[in-house]
Amino acid sequence: MSRQTYSAKELGEALGVSESKAYEYIRQMNAELKEKGFMTVRGKVPIAYANERFFGGLAQGEANA
Repeated sequence: MSRQTYSAKELGEALGVSESKAYEYIRQMNAELKEKGFMTVRGKVPIAYANERFFGGLAQGEANA
């Protein structure tokens, strides 16, 4: 099974931002998911949700195509 979440380090690298900024984004996205009734993991965010919020739902790699 392939990984399904980004850590702050991975999200920061994908977005080109610092790790602390990535943690800020993760907290915000996890709050949104929790409000929608989803369970969350502190310090991680689902890759699919991050791609939806930052790239309009494009899979990783498609945003640069």
